Amino acid sequence: MKLLVGLGNIGSAYENTYHNLGFYIVDAFLDKNNIPKDFKQLKHSHYLKTTFNKQTLIVAKPTTFMNASGKAVLELMQKFKIKKEDVIIVFDDFDMELGKVRYRESGSAGTHNGMRSIVAAIGEGFKRVKMGFGREKNVNLLHLVLKKIPAKEQKIIDESLVEAIEKIEQCLC
Repeated sequence: MKLLVGLGNIGSAYENTYHNLGFYIVDAFLDKNNIPKDFKQLKHSHYLKTTFNKQTLIVAKPTTFMNASGKAVLELMQKFKIKKEDVIIVFDDFDMELGKVRYRESGSAGTHNGMRSIVAAIGEGFKRVKMGFGREKNVNLLHLVLKKIPAKEQKIIDESLVEAIEKIEQCLC
């Protein structure tokens, strides 16, 4: 069994923001693979259970805010008895160029507060797929991650979805 978690913030105020790229990529993965978005509710996340590549897959979106994502991941791992090496976290990265996609077997949390929360809750040793959105100079980081994505940048992000979905599918093989 595998666990795929897209990071983001719940609520309409956060839709189409850089910090919700994890939700956006996971939704695109579900759409591409014709998996219905029949999410159920746990205390700290929305999740669905499906089959992908002949194995059980739990797909989730934390309902905590980004900085408390670790609670959701830990809850899901405990409920479904999932090992760390079977966890894939999908998230945004402002230190990477807009639209750049990267897969890592492991690594540090870096400057991402959602990842810091996950590492604090479950430790290292899980997979990650991240998409960059580039750092703007002289812009407050909090303002930047919660900024609505301009149409010209959304186009670049949409073009990068193919690569992000491929990385997720590779993790699930």
